[in-house]
Amino acid sequence: MVALSVGGGLATTVQAQKNRQPPEVIAAYQVCSRFQQLLAQDLDFDRAFEATFTTDPTRRRRIAISEGEFGEVDLAKIDDATLVSAYKSRMQIIYLMLPLASPDSNEQEHEFFPPPIKAIFERKGPDTPDGFPAFAAQLQRDATDLRAHLNQLAARDPLVAERIRQFKSDLSKTEPPPSHAVKPLTAYSKGNVLPLSQEYYQIGDYAVIRERGQMKIIGIRFFSRLF
Repeated sequence: MVALSVGGGLATTVQAQKNRQPPEVIAAYQVCSRFQQLLAQDLDFDRAFEATFTTDPTRRRRIAISEGEFGEVDLAKIDDATLVSAYKSRMQIIYLMLPLASPDSNEQEHEFFPPPIKAIFERKGPDTPDGFPAFAAQLQRDATDLRAHLNQLAARDPLVAERIRQFKSDLSKTEPPPSHAVKPLTAYSKGNVLPLSQEYYQIGDYAVIRERGQMKIIGIRFFSRLF
C-alpha cells in the first residue's frame, strides 16, 4: 500500500557519547527517541507532538501547511489552531493506519479497509477556504473512527493485535548514531518552515532544530506521501 519506514537511527545518551557526538546532537537524538517512545505507548500523535515538536506558532503553522497535504486551497485566512488540528488529525490517521498496511490477502484487506474506512483515506480537501473548518472537524472524526475500528479489529482478531504489538515494538526501538560526527545542515526544503540559512539536524527520518535552548522536531520524512 505504501513504502514504510518509521524513524530509524536514534540513540540513547550513552550510545551517543560513545560515538563522541556533540552535546547538541545527543539532545537531538534524545528528542527523536522521546517522540517514538511516547507514540509507541498508544499511538497518540497529539501527545507525542506536543512533547517534542516546535512550540513556535508560526513554525507550527508552516509545518501544518507544508506536510498536511491539504490540496491547492488558499489557507492564508485559516487560523493557526484549525490548521494545526487538521495536520495532527492527518498524522494521527496515518499512524493508526500503519499497523494495517500491506494486508496478507484480499480477504484481510476487505476486513482492514471496509468502505467507511477506505473513504477516510480517499477524502479530499475542500475546494474553498470556507470549507476548511468543516474539513478539519471531519478529519478529527475520521481519526476517532479509525482508532475505534483498529481497536475492534484487535479485540476480535489476534493477528491484528499482533500487528499492533509488533508495530509499537518496532517504533520504540532505537539504534546508535553513525560513528562519524553528525553535522548540521542548512537550506531546509519544506514550505519555508526555516530560513535557508538556519541550521538543523537530520536525525534519521526527523528534522530537528535548537529552539530557545531545547531541541525540537520540525518534520518527519518517513514514507512516500499518501494524500
